[in-house]
Amino acid sequence: MPRPAAFLDRDGVLIHDCGYPHRPDQLQMVEGAAAAVKRLSDAGYVIVLVTNQSGIARGYFDENTMHAFHDLMQAELAKGGAKLDAIYFCPFHKVAVEACYEHPDHPDRKPNPGMLLRAAKDHDLDLSNASLMIGDNVSDMQAAANAGVRGYHFHGGNLDEFVASILANG
Repeated sequence: MPRPAAFLDRDGVLIHDCGYPHRPDQLQMVEGAAAAVKRLSDAGYVIVLVTNQSGIARGYFDENTMHAFHDLMQAELAKGGAKLDAIYFCPFHKVAVEACYEHPDHPDRKPNPGMLLRAAKDHDLDLSNASLMIGDNVSDMQAAANAGVRGYHFHGGNLDEFVASILANG
């Protein structure tokens, strides 16, 4: 039976966006991030990170560095009893130093819904009224709409308070 998903953007939602964060010293969790992820998980959501990572295409860091950064982020979330069930990333961009990452409008790059649609297929997720997306950019809201998912624009502050408000208001 399909399950609801909570799709979360990374930079500006789970962690502070310092401009292409990828080093351990750049990992600064947003206030309430672990509690928010745990709250969503406890409410029955499959937690899926969906993140554009054009820093890879631009040559700022490689995929292995990003994976190590995500492992560190998962360890920080675990300290609060939370975890991401899946991570989807889009390394493609129209400006790329390596041809393999160059793409004018990749289906996975938000605002396109590719990452959400792939996650739904891979994890048997219900993209109807049950699922939601939390992002900090217009492209996140567009990706949510393009996938048929309710989008919630996070403007900063305590993520757990924001999530509690969403769940309380259904």
